[in-house]
Amino acid sequence: MVWTAAIMSALVSITAAAAAVVLLVAQGGQAPDSPERTPVDLSSRYSPELAEPPTAVEIDVSAHPVYDLAMPEPVDCPIPELDASSDSSWEAFSAELGGCLNDLWRPRLEELGLRVADPEFKTTRENPDEGSTEEGMTLAYYDSEVREITIVIPNVSALSEEFPDRDQEGVWSALIGHEYGHHVQEVTGVLEESYEMEYGASSQSQSLQALRRTELQAECMGGVAMRGLGAFDDAAIERVNELLNGGDDLPTHGTSQNRRTWYDQGADGETLEACNTYAAPAGKVR
Repeated sequence: MVWTAAIMSALVSITAAAAAVVLLVAQGGQAPDSPERTPVDLSSRYSPELAEPPTAVEIDVSAHPVYDLAMPEPVDCPIPELDASSDSSWEAFSAELGGCLNDLWRPRLEELGLRVADPEFKTTRENPDEGSTEEGMTLAYYDSEVREITIVIPNVSALSEEFPDRDQEGVWSALIGHEYGHHVQEVTGVLEESYEMEYGASSQSQSLQALRRTELQAECMGGVAMRGLGAFDDAAIERVNELLNGGDDLPTHGTSQNRRTWYDQGADGETLEACNTYAAPAGKVR
């Protein structure tokens, strides 16, 4: 998934007890004959159900248990300064911020019984937008197959010139928070189901609506991150929202107004139900 200027495996434990036979041999003698034993039919000790493949877990993206959780408790995150044109600066920034986001989201994921590997971060100077006719530019993207967040240096560097110095770290924290939102969607099973909705839609308009629901939820989780990082006051959180989402309407990421609304709901909500874009009426995900 991109952000543009926009379980279950069955664990079967089978313990086999190995019988140890100790032969006591007297000096100059032989071991006594062992008594005959009746063979044990081991098949009687196993359930045939264990041979069945695990049943797929059904995911309802509009009624997922994640929405019942309270917003993550804030963490104390020392946001480092960032030079948006520098690979090394981005690597240090994303490493620090990524660790904070891991700490922010991990307790909530564990409440769902999920213990998953943290996402990796990388940078690239290859522009994925070359040759594309879509509006906007790709600043970063999440690869669900390898659970990796990639920052597109040429694009973030160019856009950084449009933002005031005081909000640079805030803007890019929200960017990372959005992409981390896609990671949360991935590990909870929401992202895979959203792909099914998008690619299985009966029309292009329905496909785009499914995509917008996914992107607007990630934007909401970007708002969750901005509040939860504990590094930005109300004024900074609102400025970042306006800087990022005050631009054009985007067919893939929603109208400017809807992007701002979902970001605010993430920053101000009490439970993750505030980010339930999949249960929202069509007008809220235009």
